[in-house]
Amino acid sequence: MSQQGYVATPPYSQSQPGIGLSPPHYGHYGDPSHAGSPPGMMKPAGPLGAAAPGGMLPQGPSPPGPHQFGQNGAHAQGHPPQRFPGPPPVNSAASSYAPYSPSTPSSYPSPASTSVIAQLGHQLSAMHINSYGSGMAPPGQGPPGPPSAPLFQGPPQPPQPSIMQPGSQVLPPPPTTALNGPGASPLPPSTHRQDGLPGPAPLNAQYQPPPPPGQTLGTGYSPQQAANYGPQMAGGQLSYPGGFPGGPAQMAGPPQLQKKLDPDSIPSPIQVIENDRATRGGQVYATNTRGQVPPLVTTDCVIQDQGNASPRYIRCTTYCFPCTSDMAKQAQIPLAAVIKPFATIPSNETPLFLVNHGENGPVRCNRCKAYMCPFMQFIEGGRRYQCGFCNCVNDVPPFYFQHLDHIGRRLDHYEKPELSLGSYEYVATLDYCRKNKPPNPPAFIFMIDVSYSNIKNGLVKLICEELKTVLEKLPKEEQEDTSAIRVGFITYNKVLHFFNVKSNLAQPQMMVVTDVGEVFVPLLDGFLVNYQESQSVIHNLLDQIPEMFADSNENETVFAPVIQAGMEALQAADCPGKLFIFHSSLPTAEAPGKLKNRDDKKLINTDKEKILFQPQTNVYDSLAKDCVAHGCCVTLFLFPSQYVDVASLGLVPQLTGGTLYKYNNFQMHMDSQQFLNDLRNDIEKKIGFDAIMRVRTSTGFRATDFFGGIFMNNTTDVEMAAIDCDKAVTVEFKHDDKLGEDSGALIQCAVLYTTVGGQRRLRIHNLSLNCSSQLADLYKSCETDALINFFAKSAFKAVLHQPLKVIREILVNQTAHMLACYRKNCASPSAASQLILPDSMKVLPVYMNCLLKNCVLLSRPEISTDERAYQRQLVMTMGVADSQLFFYPQLLPIHTLDVKSTTLPAAIRCSESRLSEEGIFLLANGLNMFLWLGVSSPPELIQGIFNVPSFAHVSTDMTLLPEVGNPYSQTLRMIMSIIQQKRPYSMKLTIVKQREQPEMVFRQFLVEDKGLYGGSSYVDFLCCVHKEICQLLN
Repeated sequence: MSQQGYVATPPYSQSQPGIGLSPPHYGHYGDPSHAGSPPGMMKPAGPLGAAAPGGMLPQGPSPPGPHQFGQNGAHAQGHPPQRFPGPPPVNSAASSYAPYSPSTPSSYPSPASTSVIAQLGHQLSAMHINSYGSGMAPPGQGPPGPPSAPLFQGPPQPPQPSIMQPGSQVLPPPPTTALNGPGASPLPPSTHRQDGLPGPAPLNAQYQPPPPPGQTLGTGYSPQQAANYGPQMAGGQLSYPGGFPGGPAQMAGPPQLQKKLDPDSIPSPIQVIENDRATRGGQVYATNTRGQVPPLVTTDCVIQDQGNASPRYIRCTTYCFPCTSDMAKQAQIPLAAVIKPFATIPSNETPLFLVNHGENGPVRCNRCKAYMCPFMQFIEGGRRYQCGFCNCVNDVPPFYFQHLDHIGRRLDHYEKPELSLGSYEYVATLDYCRKNKPPNPPAFIFMIDVSYSNIKNGLVKLICEELKTVLEKLPKEEQEDTSAIRVGFITYNKVLHFFNVKSNLAQPQMMVVTDVGEVFVPLLDGFLVNYQESQSVIHNLLDQIPEMFADSNENETVFAPVIQAGMEALQAADCPGKLFIFHSSLPTAEAPGKLKNRDDKKLINTDKEKILFQPQTNVYDSLAKDCVAHGCCVTLFLFPSQYVDVASLGLVPQLTGGTLYKYNNFQMHMDSQQFLNDLRNDIEKKIGFDAIMRVRTSTGFRATDFFGGIFMNNTTDVEMAAIDCDKAVTVEFKHDDKLGEDSGALIQCAVLYTTVGGQRRLRIHNLSLNCSSQLADLYKSCETDALINFFAKSAFKAVLHQPLKVIREILVNQTAHMLACYRKNCASPSAASQLILPDSMKVLPVYMNCLLKNCVLLSRPEISTDERAYQRQLVMTMGVADSQLFFYPQLLPIHTLDVKSTTLPAAIRCSESRLSEEGIFLLANGLNMFLWLGVSSPPELIQGIFNVPSFAHVSTDMTLLPEVGNPYSQTLRMIMSIIQQKRPYSMKLTIVKQREQPEMVFRQFLVEDKGLYGGSSYVDFLCCVHKEICQLLN
């Protein structure tokens, strides 16, 4: 069962008992130095700390209680099932770990100086990224993770990376990555190139280059060496004093040995992505095998549905579930699926088939109500079938009968999508419709804030002009010529203006509703109209709106009554629909949902920080509930120039399956293109309305927790006013019995929804996973990108109820626990100083560190509260591909472009050491795009891209590249459009010049480096995790 590759080392002492249920060891999240070091060791602030100033730690670890390993995470807190348990009680049962000594206050280095922050503030405001920056994603955006993982901290061992070739280099068993700690006997210098670029300061620890294949590494670690890891960066150098427990905490004096860690020898996300592309890119991936691990989201391939849903629709954290809940608790790998029911399918793959059984409707199991699918087994000559989910034997309805062939398969197996494919749709019968009558086609209502600032900056005119164009592109059924969607228009400031645009009117008519406390819809006939029929009246209205309010000096606005009005209009028309709201300020006018400015920096790094993420009033929560009940989805375009309380305004869009777009300090000449791209894309995207999703599973496990743009009235029905092609719902599963290796684990996701043409349909996605009683199989089948998506969403959900410090601790805990369990149960014996990572998880530490450094979990002085709330909300609905890019941005060298090729240049790792003064680099994370210019960029490239003679002449104000008619310019613009085309948000381009002030913002995205205001480097984080694992194993 050994599962080890890449490295051979002296035997490791026999495995330690009880990893699975060892008492949780809570510590400062991610701060190696705050780990449970033995008494007598000094504790400096560590590179990863996250303690609030003055935060004290409990004296001892808590016993494994329900908060730790309960079936549904922490139920004991009075919140709904929460993944993130609170801190354990002080002085609880003793354990084998050394007691905690109280930690030093504040663990993140204080910013180098306030002037740096002030400068950063100015520079950010210049870039429109300051407190209202351009939706700047923080550097290491990474998703947070589930709790209930003990924090394991061991001796600070710098990881010694593996030789990163696919496949095992040394030992034949399944691949693993092993990294050696310091102190291994010296070896000849590594053959890896040492980068000559200015990089981090040398690590003051004895780092071993990886041995040549087959060579054994010695162990041994002299406690006298101060393990002072971490590249130096602004913001105070941190060290972990002391080597092994008991070693003196050497605070002074140079380390005896200095070797620079070769960053090329620690697992590289780029290498993992490239290896997968090399082996699986461009090939056909057929889904006919149970439990197979699909290509990574970053690999382009053609997916052929042969009985399991395409990974475009469902991805799992692992494709092999443990047979028992005890095994699941032991490994602590979350069992989850990220489901994107309306994912866009490329043109070279088959679209979903539509099955229509007429008045009979879909065939379903009588007991569990699962829909007919490839997991149903026909018996008794085809007269009955056994359900794959609950094992109930059902009669086949007479209309559905078919004979079986010699292997017991129906003769029409390949003619029926529901018997041979993983994904398909059914036409729903009236039983599946509200009030048992066919639904009306949906409507779109456009609601424009016409307060003084929006009129003055030209925004209202821009929106009105653009609507004339986008209304031509309303979504329609594939076989129809025109869209069935009706449209309506409302403008507002502190009162609401409804417009009658009936086709037989010469002029649009305005009706004003001043009673915003009790909103009513003043007209029915003529408010929602067919665009083609009323086109001239609508164009007339859109021309008049900017003039109509040109002299208005009303600056106060309402917000909740606007949503209320839109919802009531849809309700009166008895149809589902979507509100497009264009809004720019804090709603301070007297009305329901009125908000005050509560942006309080004093709450940051305190236990009350969570309040900043909660809505100010419960008005928006109940409004969202009503919207979902009436199939009213809300999409909000925000144009803030100061605090607008995104945590409150964004709640309705989030809970109704809508989207939130934010353009800070909107300026016509700079930002209009980004906004218009978003608006066009949003109106045209594939969408289903008034949806209910149910996730069914085979016996032995069930769905327990759901994350996404959803509303839940009960524990099983996931309600969505709408769901589009970019929205994903992440579902966590727990055991309620044993799973069998033979039967596997089956998942069926069914979404009942109304199409843009007003047809009620069911979309079904089926997936079969393996089950195993061997931990090694579980680890072999993991998908790190899906794990990070899950960890991010579960942590971002917990942000509403728990201190951020606790959440960060839990994420580090769980990372260490998953890896320690692998080390103990699956890896070949090896020296304790080695960090051993399963092949499928070798980039888990770097991605987890990116999540921990994300501004949602770690405040930074230059990131506004609104920006943090915004990013939190975006991540909650992301699919795996979007969260992967968000937390680990794509960084491409542009100066090496081959203008004759259409393929993207190979990406490089997100670290400053990878940049060069002679280079030009493009960085994208799904929200932002940066073009970084080295001071010595080749003039011919500068001329080719910007049409100016040199670096000095480039203006950093532009947000669009000029169209210069030469190969460099065309190739770069093509690359940017390729990166953009698959992404839900239009990325704003920022030009960054090396050594100029705005570069600080760009550097926050170099997620392998140490953060400017806390957040450790990848190397430091590996040390921290390794230390925890060692502590746990000892």
